[in-house]
Amino acid sequence: MSSLSPIVVKDVEGAHWDDIADLVVVGLGAAGITAAIEGREHGADVVLLDRFEGGGATSISGGVFYAGGGTHIQEEAGVQDTVENMYRYLSMEVQDAVLDETLRDFCETSAANVKWLTDRGVPFLPNLCPIKTSYPTNEYHLYYSGNETFSPYSDRAKPAPRGHRADGGAFPGANIIEPLRQTAIAEGVRIELQARVSRLIVDRSGRVLGAEYQWIASRFWRSLHKRLHDLETAIAKIAPGLAGWLRRRCDSIESRHSKPKRIRSRRGLILCAGGFVFNREMVAEHLPEFVPGLPLGTAGDDGLGIRLGQSAGGKLEQMHRASAWRFLYPPNAFAQGVLVNDKGERFANEFWYGAKIGEAMVEENHGVATLIIDEKLKKLAHAQSKSGELQWFQRAAALMNLYLNCKKADDLDALAKMIDVPRESLQKTLDENNAVAQGIYRDRFDKAPDSVHPLNAGPYYAIDCSLGSKRHLCAVMTLGGLAVDEKTGQVLSENGGVIPGLYAAGRNAVGICSRQYVSGLSIADCVYSGRRAGKSACG
Repeated sequence: MSSLSPIVVKDVEGAHWDDIADLVVVGLGAAGITAAIEGREHGADVVLLDRFEGGGATSISGGVFYAGGGTHIQEEAGVQDTVENMYRYLSMEVQDAVLDETLRDFCETSAANVKWLTDRGVPFLPNLCPIKTSYPTNEYHLYYSGNETFSPYSDRAKPAPRGHRADGGAFPGANIIEPLRQTAIAEGVRIELQARVSRLIVDRSGRVLGAEYQWIASRFWRSLHKRLHDLETAIAKIAPGLAGWLRRRCDSIESRHSKPKRIRSRRGLILCAGGFVFNREMVAEHLPEFVPGLPLGTAGDDGLGIRLGQSAGGKLEQMHRASAWRFLYPPNAFAQGVLVNDKGERFANEFWYGAKIGEAMVEENHGVATLIIDEKLKKLAHAQSKSGELQWFQRAAALMNLYLNCKKADDLDALAKMIDVPRESLQKTLDENNAVAQGIYRDRFDKAPDSVHPLNAGPYYAIDCSLGSKRHLCAVMTLGGLAVDEKTGQVLSENGGVIPGLYAAGRNAVGICSRQYVSGLSIADCVYSGRRAGKSACG
């Protein structure tokens, strides 16, 4: 923390500044670029700093934006939705992450935020996905991206598809960032890339005046830095060891070949530098149970923005919250099986959204999970994997699980021994499953009767779905960060009140999805909180 200690300026006007702006934004991801545009459209001179080339985790994501209440995309698709239904559903997911009035405001402004994005070139289309899936194929752009259709959620709120997926291939997240980047440039936002903020600058009262950042000046080292980062981002999910080595090389270039600059922010500085999943020390400190998971994000999600805010006295909240994505489908045949813990007991509806299954797996079941299917489901999963209803990466994961992560047991005794669970407990689990399949009673996790497959006899197959599975990787993203005033986005002080001149948005800050996650909620919160901070800082 000492290396991040703020620089205290006694004579603000007499101090040396390399640049001055009304608003300084740290991080060019969804939150940062949104805050920069909002600030510029409110008449501010805005400088946006990014450690790499910009984009953040959004640029490599599936490009899903959670929105409802009657967006123009929903209306064009013939989907009926209301703000109240959206609020009722999200209140069950969001829980106590934000104030009730904040969640209501998020829902009430949702349709307007979608329009704000499309007016600036983000390509959302009204192509409604006809099936339940964790992520649609390229021809579909509007789908159920959470738990809307499952009880008890559907008992409280009428389900409506709210996952607005940007057009542009399997991972169209860049098609959210790049139109906004071009909008920002056209409107006069000044963007400084390969500029890593190292310390905040404050006056003697603690007001944030600006920041010191390390800028790579040499064209050669800038080029090498970019190439290494691009390669690291491309292989992070398939070769984490090599990706870690590449991140360290980027760190070395920054420390050895950059020069310090100081920029003053007249109206405010907004931290939008992502989460902390790639800072393994912070993960071990705050989220030790999630360490075995695969970090989801980019190298910029190293907790720097959070630590900068903390260095100025910022308060942290929800640092113990993370989301583990344990998706079982597609193919849907997998979710027709039975998911058990280390005691041989079911703990989830196998069709739940992946983050809900992940939460139950990690927080209640020691991160251990095994999916049990039979010969019929295995053949069905193989057939479904070859259909056109899967993305290429979904197909690859399904086939890998079928052939490289699937162990066979001829009977129940062998199965219990193979996965190391009590035989009696496993027998009871399968008996309950088979009774539900026969219609004797309702599944205790509200799994639809027509989705329950009887597992009467072997051979059985076990697929390792644990958090630390080496073949069925489980992605993890952090959800906690700096506590903020929910009306302005100003960072709250550990000593009470707010820190003058300092704001935070996106995964740098506690927000809508800091308790639980469904697809698209983080990017939606980035836009919501980014606009809030940009407007407040320049209002």
